[in-house]
Amino acid sequence: MGTRFLPATKTVPKELLPVVDTPGIELAAGEAADSGASRLLIVTTAGKDGVVSHFIKDLALESHLAAKGKHTLLEKVRKSSSLIDVEAVIQNRPLGLGHAVGCAEQSLGDDEDAIAVLLPDDLVQPSGILQTMSQVRAEHGGTVLCAVDVPKSQVSSYGVFHVEEVPGVSQPDVMKVLGMVEKPQLADAPSTLAAAGRYILDRQIFDALRRIEPGAGGELQLTDAIALLIKQGHPVHVVVHRGTRHDLGNPGGYLRAAVDTALNGDEYGPALRKWLIKRLELGDNA
Repeated sequence: MGTRFLPATKTVPKELLPVVDTPGIELAAGEAADSGASRLLIVTTAGKDGVVSHFIKDLALESHLAAKGKHTLLEKVRKSSSLIDVEAVIQNRPLGLGHAVGCAEQSLGDDEDAIAVLLPDDLVQPSGILQTMSQVRAEHGGTVLCAVDVPKSQVSSYGVFHVEEVPGVSQPDVMKVLGMVEKPQLADAPSTLAAAGRYILDRQIFDALRRIEPGAGGELQLTDAIALLIKQGHPVHVVVHRGTRHDLGNPGGYLRAAVDTALNGDEYGPALRKWLIKRLELGDNA
């Protein structure tokens, strides 16, 4: 429900809040398309029609921009509708990430033996981690997860992986997952590798989701289903992402993501950098 962004999200879905000028959901869709995905299922709730509508052509707006000669804006507007085929899957109640993933099963074809899950709250840059994860799945099979190496002071805020090295693996930063601990204290944390919001899940995940019991709050936890797969001998590996990860799910992370994205672009970066330097020099006297 985007409660951390109220009152903005009273009428605007959190997924459509812009990172500079592009909604977070479009950034996730672009990442999926760049990885080779041909279609995107957006698991959402009733009443968020605007999230899917963002990917539908707006011919009136496009004609207006073309007539005004605003070709750069026209290209930006057209991008979302040409990225990837999009459809909505309705999750009637917020029963956890595992339940949300399970809602997608009904829309899969018989030949689709794995799914990529992207949590749009997690902005993972630069793009490309999904391609690496796909390569790991092609080599080792099973399920592949994404991790980021977090400071020890932050491990209690994440799901943390218990891993071991894979002898002779061809990709760097690839490890075998032995288990996972949800939000451990530092003394109990098996590593500092924390789950980021990118998964390539073998289709066996749906059977595992049907077999686990709801946890706290009556929610189905995806990590519990993955733990069950590991227990059954299903291969699970993790790829460590060495770029940046921003949490768009809270205002502080969202602001950092917007600034970071703008600084890395040519359109706003140079002017913003100069302003930030001047602003920081002024400190509390601004």
